Amino acid sequence: MTDPSPPVHDRTPVKVPLNTRPLGVWGSLQASRRNVLSIIPEIATRQPMLSGKTGTRWHMVMDPAAIRRMLLENLDNYPKSKVTKNLLRPAIGESLFIAEGAHWRWQRRAAAPVFSHRNVMNLAPVMSRAAERAVARIAGAGPRAVDVLEEMVTTTFDVISDVTFSGDRAFDRDGVHKAIDGYISEAGKISILDLLGVPDWVPRPMRMMSVGGVAQMKRVADKAVEARADRGPEGVPDLLDLLLAGEDPETQRRMSVSELRDNLLTFIVAGHETTALTLAWALYLLAFDQEAQERAREEVLSIVSGGVAGGDDVERLPFVRHVADEALRLYPPAGMVSRTAQAADTLGGREIRRGDTVIIPIYALHRHQMLWEAPDAFRPERWEGGKPERYAYLPFGDGPRICIGASFALQEAVIILATLLANFRFRAVPGRSPSPVMILTLRPEGGVWLEAKRL
Repeated sequence: MTDPSPPVHDRTPVKVPLNTRPLGVWGSLQASRRNVLSIIPEIATRQPMLSGKTGTRWHMVMDPAAIRRMLLENLDNYPKSKVTKNLLRPAIGESLFIAEGAHWRWQRRAAAPVFSHRNVMNLAPVMSRAAERAVARIAGAGPRAVDVLEEMVTTTFDVISDVTFSGDRAFDRDGVHKAIDGYISEAGKISILDLLGVPDWVPRPMRMMSVGGVAQMKRVADKAVEARADRGPEGVPDLLDLLLAGEDPETQRRMSVSELRDNLLTFIVAGHETTALTLAWALYLLAFDQEAQERAREEVLSIVSGGVAGGDDVERLPFVRHVADEALRLYPPAGMVSRTAQAADTLGGREIRRGDTVIIPIYALHRHQMLWEAPDAFRPERWEGGKPERYAYLPFGDGPRICIGASFALQEAVIILATLLANFRFRAVPGRSPSPVMILTLRPEGGVWLEAKRL
């Protein structure tokens, strides 16, 4: 006879085993090939800042005040690292995510109205229809377990392609989806050498650039942008319509075809991958904690009619939103970000020299023992008391460069999660727990396999 499982509040969901001993250059390289996050020292969850030298001087920053200085007060001194740009530039060019200085500012001003509350709400029906299709697919799979990660990737790509190109025939959805997945899986593999700022000419193990697929993806997007410019908008404006109409209010500059394409591809790459991961992790956590799942379902069933959530339901589903917030805390899509100091500075009383690599290990920040109670536990109710300390929670970054699509992503996550909970009860598959591994984003290796029982 086996012992009964301990109560859920005595257990913690899966996590990355952080290192407890110095790794050195070779050890760090070996560990990073498996999972970049495993190079984070466990002590990073207990200290405000760590520094060292592994070929290059580096600092890990977990102090919210120091992070505020990096992301807000002295933003220009800490641009995205060169390697981050080199990883993504082949796919998304000099778009909002990569551009710096004046080139970033005018694009941000031109694109900001696209993600206004009104425009995001107007796109909610697209999210609801994609959620409804997900319900049909999962139900059609029968009683067997399903990989909800794969389902959520399909669902969020449905959303982002529909709100970007409104189903234009000129847009090869399957071709772009395949190219993006290939790019993230191969070109997006981050090495410890990247995070430490080692020059680009040093070979990166296990990295392959999917150049052919990316080039094809750009050609498809260019064709769709040009066709829309000729045709003009029809019905509710989608993201492409809004970007075509947008201009920088200060300079009246509009985006060229290539700039439009690069920003649209940015929204597609970032918009579906990160939200899919948030949903997959949220479903894993709700299967892990059946009490939380029942509480979320009761909230949904008291609000949502017809089994499909809509944009008007989002504000009335606070606990479902808290589940998404907690999934983003425990499994932030960007588990670690790297910056390169352009000039001398001081962070948390520590000297920063020009050229130093400064890392924000968001995964460790979100599980820091000085910032969170029971940091490894899944507690969506922790969000009921209000927002956490500013710069202690960074799923979308912060400061002027906070993710422009954050409200879009959260609305989408709540609509899809609520719709799924209104239709299914999810349970974990024994022996199939996911493993958190960071490639370009923090993914559940092996998928998230759950049993979905129709209500």
